[in-house]
Amino acid sequence: MALTSWKAFNFFDVSEVKPAGSESASLFNSPEFSSICSGSDNVFLGSTQGQIRILSSAFKVVRTFHAHHPGSITHIKQIEGTSLLITLSEDLSNDPVLKVWALDKPDKKTGGPKCLSSLNVSNGRKQFPVSALATLGNLSQLAVGFANGSVTVIRGDLINDRGAKQRTVFESDEPITGVEFREGPTTTLYLATTGRILTLTISGRGQGQPAKNLEDTGCGLGCMTSDSESGDIVVARDDAIYYYGLNGRGPSYAYEGPKQLVSTFGDLVALVTQPRTDAASKTSILRKFVGGGADDRYRSSTFAFLDTDLKYVAHTEMLTSQVRTLFVEWGDFFLMTLDGKLFRYHEKSLNQKLEILYQRDLYVLAINLAQKVGVDTAQRNVILRRYGDYLHKKGDYDTAMQQYLKAIDNTEPSQVIRKFLDSQRINNLIEYLEELHEHDKATVDHTTLLLNCYAKLKDTDKLETFIKSGTNFDLETAIAMCRQGGYHDQAVFLSKKHGEHDRVVDILIEDSKKFDEAVDYIHRHEPDVAYPNLMRYARVLLEHCPEETTQLFIEYYTGQYRLKKDAPVAPTQTTSGGAASAVQNLASFIPLPYRQTTVTPSPATQDNQPLSLSSEEAAAAAKADPPREYKVPKPRTAFSSFVDHPDQFIVFLEACLDETSMDESDKVDLHTTLFEIYLDIAGSRAGPEKKKWEAKAKKLIDGQDISMDASNVLLLSHLSGFRDGTVLVREQQGLRFDIFRSYTSVGDTASVIKALRKYGPEEPQLYPAALAYFTSSPKVLQEAGRELDIVLKKIDEDGLMAPLQVIQTLSTNAVATMGMVKRYLGETIERERKEISNNRRLIESYRGETDAKRKEMDELGTKSAVFQTRRCSACGGSLDLPTVHFLCKHSFHQRCLNQVGDEDVECPQCAPTNNNIRAFRKAQEDSADRHDMFQDTLQRSRDKFGTISEFFGRGVMTAPALE
Repeated sequence: MALTSWKAFNFFDVSEVKPAGSESASLFNSPEFSSICSGSDNVFLGSTQGQIRILSSAFKVVRTFHAHHPGSITHIKQIEGTSLLITLSEDLSNDPVLKVWALDKPDKKTGGPKCLSSLNVSNGRKQFPVSALATLGNLSQLAVGFANGSVTVIRGDLINDRGAKQRTVFESDEPITGVEFREGPTTTLYLATTGRILTLTISGRGQGQPAKNLEDTGCGLGCMTSDSESGDIVVARDDAIYYYGLNGRGPSYAYEGPKQLVSTFGDLVALVTQPRTDAASKTSILRKFVGGGADDRYRSSTFAFLDTDLKYVAHTEMLTSQVRTLFVEWGDFFLMTLDGKLFRYHEKSLNQKLEILYQRDLYVLAINLAQKVGVDTAQRNVILRRYGDYLHKKGDYDTAMQQYLKAIDNTEPSQVIRKFLDSQRINNLIEYLEELHEHDKATVDHTTLLLNCYAKLKDTDKLETFIKSGTNFDLETAIAMCRQGGYHDQAVFLSKKHGEHDRVVDILIEDSKKFDEAVDYIHRHEPDVAYPNLMRYARVLLEHCPEETTQLFIEYYTGQYRLKKDAPVAPTQTTSGGAASAVQNLASFIPLPYRQTTVTPSPATQDNQPLSLSSEEAAAAAKADPPREYKVPKPRTAFSSFVDHPDQFIVFLEACLDETSMDESDKVDLHTTLFEIYLDIAGSRAGPEKKKWEAKAKKLIDGQDISMDASNVLLLSHLSGFRDGTVLVREQQGLRFDIFRSYTSVGDTASVIKALRKYGPEEPQLYPAALAYFTSSPKVLQEAGRELDIVLKKIDEDGLMAPLQVIQTLSTNAVATMGMVKRYLGETIERERKEISNNRRLIESYRGETDAKRKEMDELGTKSAVFQTRRCSACGGSLDLPTVHFLCKHSFHQRCLNQVGDEDVECPQCAPTNNNIRAFRKAQEDSADRHDMFQDTLQRSRDKFGTISEFFGRGVMTAPALE
């Protein structure tokens, strides 16, 4: 296919580059400018004087160094991803000189980059210009092509300058116009002359064989390059663009016109062509080696970007001057003309490209472009939707629907459905709705619409297939439709048929209000089905069916749950209007697969009337059916269900307590809850009824095997005013503080003193409480007598209260006087004064020691140390070289230190002390993270502030360092 038939676009933004700085502005126009290359975020310029200039992204010269003298630098190559630069200079009087530079290693003599290696490239003593240069990524091999038709391959370690071998691997009468490496299992060198394309295996299998001729047509200078993505070789000739791979010539793309340069940019081919002239001669190719005439600068040329995969022209323009070179850097493409102008080509974003294609209705190309760059599914579906909208406007509804179906994953269905609501497009709508169900994206409205479409077309087969199919039938949606339309019996029937037991119970309770049937249905299923439904609707069922629901709770929570047997059903049939007729109308309108052709009603529409059984028959049936095996839940899980139903709750609790296999923890919950309910009912009754329920509560806590928490009994008894329950507190161990408070609440000072003496040593907090009580009134203070002094002394000795807290407690009321606590305050103040004095002396000593250490550290860091020791501190012998001196003024023979390798050496005599200091510091750092130890010490300490200060010094409150 000729490129002239390809569609052309403008996918690039073109701007002229203005170099920064006066020096950079004239570089491209300078007659000394001889070569250019890019790589590693820089542009490298070579001059005829042997200089290399390095340009930044602003095209400002950031570095200049002299690489060759004499000689013009004709070829530069930067190894991408490294700091290596290859330069080649020629003067046509000597062999070309090739050098390898390390840009990150400065040369101590010149200050420029370090030259890693330098060698003269041999051409059999024939002085011809170098026409092509190629290198491998690891610089292990280089290929140099000459204008006389020979190719020299250089092998060796050029980076470390360990010698390199040169060999002329190819000779021809035709000039070499291009050399390119291709790496793989074997390293292949592609050669281009003016008349042939050849390959030469230079390493691996096949090495040493003559060059293999791929094609008997060559290419011009600069018209051969490699595709970095595929590895193929791209050759531009006057008639077409050719690709060469491992198996020879690949696809070709016709494009007429004399080719000047070819390059690649991502997956695009950059091509520079010249206008075809009738006077073109065969020597036009050779003119490229020595430069064209003066008229070349003013001849126009065409530049284009081609996408050979998708077959379109990404950009094309006519240039008023000839193109000198092409290069890629910073994600952009650059073109330099002979008149010194540099143009930047920035590729537009994918969204910008797609908008250009949308404007021209090229949706197929947009889809292919998106797939090529690997966009995500969501973005691809946006293009498919727009393509579908375009086809819909054109009237191609079937093809448009195909695009909508491809983009169904993240397309709003309503956007498509609205376009096909016309009755003439109902088949397309059915196709889309069916696909929604296949992808599990259908909603209630979609299912309703699909069923209506089937009904409108009277397509019974599709309707039945849709309902029977388990893959595309949304049971929940269908049942929801029946419930919303008031067809509750049908919804129950569908739910039963598909085993949706939870939904059956929900419909019976929420919609049909048939609570008896709901309890009956729950009782007929296995425990794993019955329990969730029972807990979900427990309050509703207890409200309407209290006895049946309570009995079901008792059976389940006592492990005696059995499935309810079906009772004989009376073969009577009732007819009703309203809902029944509505069901019949629905059944006649939609031929559901469960519809019976006989007059016998479905199970959902029958009125089941179970016949009553005698007690003997019921007992026999229950005995014959053993209880189901299941994990019996904790009784407390059912407590919330009996809110507002105390009578049923009592029945449930008492029945659970009769079960002997109940766990001890569950019995505690049951006794406590039942005790609370008894007291609650007693509080709402009066007279004999009140005494009756209080008697039950008392009997419950009087039992010898009742393990109830004393605090719960106390709390419940206190809240209910049940005095018999509060007596239990005095009989429990560990409630000494409560006993003490019970005495203080009634003002029994003698009992308070007795309890204080008995329980004070084990409950120190009783002393602060006793202090507050003794000073609560003059009468109590008089009854306490000398006990106030004893309490103050105990508080002071054990540090139970701070002095300020004692004063605040005594000042609450005007009972205690200063004379009563004068002795206590005097001793406290004197003790604190002594402690303050001691602390001040310690502070001064620590401060002096710190200043001395700081002075010593400053002298060690700023002043020189003089060592006058003449004997080794280890062996005692006279010091001789080599000698090691330490700043601690100890000196040793180096042999006496037993140093191993490059490890740090520490003074042997000071090492134990230093180790102790480091261990102490490490212990402090470790204890800084032991917050539990800090809290425990603080809890037990009498001096809270002192404890906090001590741990603050250890670093317990230091914020962790940010990483």
